[in-house]
Amino acid sequence: MEATKTAPLRFTLGKQSSMAPDRDMESPGKTAPEEDDSVEVDPGVRLMYLANEGDLDGIKELLDSGIDVNFCDIDDRTALHVAACQGLNDVVELLLDRGAKVDTKDRWGSTPLADAIHYNKDDVIKTLEKHGAKHLIAPNPMHVRHAREIPEYEIDPKELDFTNSVEIDKGTFRIASWRGIEVAVKKLGDGLICDEDKVRAFRDELALLQKIRHPNVVQFLGAVTQSSPMMIVTEYLPKGDLRAFLKRKGPLKATTAVKFALNVARGMSYLHENKPEPIIHRDLEPSNILRDDSGHLKVADFGVSKLLTVKEDRPLTCQETSCRYMAPEVFRNEEYDTKVDVFSFALILQEMIEGYPPFSVKQDNEVHKAYAAGERPPFRASAKHYAHGLKELIVECWNEKPAKRPTFRQIITRLEFIYNRVGHKRRWKVRPLKCFQNLEAILRKDHSSPSSRSRSSRSSASGI
Repeated sequence: MEATKTAPLRFTLGKQSSMAPDRDMESPGKTAPEEDDSVEVDPGVRLMYLANEGDLDGIKELLDSGIDVNFCDIDDRTALHVAACQGLNDVVELLLDRGAKVDTKDRWGSTPLADAIHYNKDDVIKTLEKHGAKHLIAPNPMHVRHAREIPEYEIDPKELDFTNSVEIDKGTFRIASWRGIEVAVKKLGDGLICDEDKVRAFRDELALLQKIRHPNVVQFLGAVTQSSPMMIVTEYLPKGDLRAFLKRKGPLKATTAVKFALNVARGMSYLHENKPEPIIHRDLEPSNILRDDSGHLKVADFGVSKLLTVKEDRPLTCQETSCRYMAPEVFRNEEYDTKVDVFSFALILQEMIEGYPPFSVKQDNEVHKAYAAGERPPFRASAKHYAHGLKELIVECWNEKPAKRPTFRQIITRLEFIYNRVGHKRRWKVRPLKCFQNLEAILRKDHSSPSSRSRSSRSSASGI
């Protein structure tokens, strides 16, 4: 006996989702029941077909037989979506009376109300609103027109598990589970999709993250752009950020501070030497520098970053970036380049050695004014913490004139020299002590050996 065939669970008759990309004509899926005894049409798909045809009696018969009124095909479309697209108000009322969810969303984020609005079905709009349907704030601004245009980095939001999610940073990032690992997820909430500035910043950050591959820069894993809320997914570093580490540890040893500084400088050098255009971070500060499991640092959060050649039509604000680490030329709304990150780097390096943020006694809105007036945070730590030209490097990095600040490639060369000198000095202090300890142990062992004791007895006997 021939096996019974089952139709793929996709309904493609009639008007489609208002937010769906165009499909190929040959896309798989059974569009309507066929008079073929060898084919078994899923009852849920039949419900959608009857809703499309406006067959009230057939719908009632199916629902009375126990078919779920909220059945979804593989696109998460329901009979209510279908009826709304077609403008069949009597079918919409019947489905709602039988328990259909009024705000159910398909895979592209479209609701029955959104579909009714798109196809200008006024009676259906009024009926859905009467039953509490909510208007979508705005369609997803990154939807593609064709399935083949969906980017390779796209992540199915169903793969992101927020069951045990916790907030990482002021509501911006949350921890989620994805394919067996913990990840950091940055969401652009539904309420922000209509904010052009927020959407542009999301697009820009996503465009930059796709370009970046470096061990001292946080790793981009993928994004959700074809449904709402849109999300950026990056690696999760459980050791936290440099801000929390400094609060816990206080001033760092010179070797640790220089090692950390090298991590940051290498990541920033990579960004600044990006081809064909340098990437400016513009918000380099301790809370945007993360620690991995091995204790190395990674530059993160590119929410206000930009390519060097991209012109700004508005100045940065203290709500977007930390004014405590902002270069004076940015505050004065002057033209600037990659050297703004060098200025911020100097303040971070000094903070690691001093143990407190720059101008810690001043309010945030006072600090950038002090920088613009030529003031710089005082050096209070002992000279030994600034050995081998470390203080001079910091002073050069926060020079008032950006052109006189070194590049990160030059900074790396200087830091490597300092690190080797500091490390060599530390080894020189340890090794002599170990040599003396080893020599003492050898002498004790030699003195206690049998041959040593016999020589000593012979010497006593001979009167020596």
